[in-house]
Amino acid sequence: MLPFMVLLPVLIVVAAGVYYVYNEFLLYMSNAQVRNKVVVLTDAVSGVGSELSRLFHRGGARLILCGTSWDKLESLYDTLSTDADPRETFAPKVVLVDFSDSDSLDEVVAEVVDCYGYVDVLICNSSIKVKGPVQSISLEVDRNIMDINYFGPCTLAKGVLPSMMSRRGGQIVLVNSIHGKLAVPFRSSYAASKHAAQAFFDCLRAEVEEYGIAVSTISHTFINASEPPAADKPGPQRSRLWAYISSQLSHGIQPSALAHEVLQTVNRKKREVLLSHPLPRAALYLRSLLPPVLFSVLSAGVRDSAFTEQIQ
Repeated sequence: MLPFMVLLPVLIVVAAGVYYVYNEFLLYMSNAQVRNKVVVLTDAVSGVGSELSRLFHRGGARLILCGTSWDKLESLYDTLSTDADPRETFAPKVVLVDFSDSDSLDEVVAEVVDCYGYVDVLICNSSIKVKGPVQSISLEVDRNIMDINYFGPCTLAKGVLPSMMSRRGGQIVLVNSIHGKLAVPFRSSYAASKHAAQAFFDCLRAEVEEYGIAVSTISHTFINASEPPAADKPGPQRSRLWAYISSQLSHGIQPSALAHEVLQTVNRKKREVLLSHPLPRAALYLRSLLPPVLFSVLSAGVRDSAFTEQIQ
């Protein structure tokens, strides 16, 4: 018993050391694989986008940063230029992109491609969301969400395809959402746009594989950049089932964790990634194997007043 108690701390230290070395090795390999690659980020100024910009910039990628705000793009440019060694990195290029303005997208595509003449990696991480009952969401809002979440990424993907096909290589990454696979109440417009984008890029994957082009989709739960929530205040009584579900829904993914997963997806050319805690995963299985059970659970949740107030 005594030798085991003595060896246990040593084993823990050794395991921690091996894990650290392994992570450092992965980081080194990640940087090596993106070096000199032309990488486009469609929403570089968001929380996830800025994390991605930092990772790829330090890795030596030739970044093309896109966003809707010129001031924010310039601020990000200055930050990246200050944080990284200019002898080992490339100065990013910035392109103003507004997916809600469909008439401008042809010019945007031309500007993006003209930056270096080609694109190695396109990362579509632009997104907008809305929640509310179906009858309260106008068709104008529906169309705007589809423009940004679906038509924008599709247009840009089609724009970079010719150069990728001619060079017989490249990768397109869609940072999508779990809502692209699982529709829940009060997310009709958002889920519809994410389902559409998922289907488009699934089809695209099969069509361009013969050209050596990889298509990856990442389905994640909601991005949570905030601090853990404080204890719940007294409120309406809720069932134990929905109290548990509500607690699960409060778990999101940190922007830095999602950014690292995107980097690994690019390096390993993963086709599909699911970042989720167990509850949505179980719901996905139910949707495939026992859909009536899932539909009943979701309907019960809508009828639960406490749950409805929270989700709206």
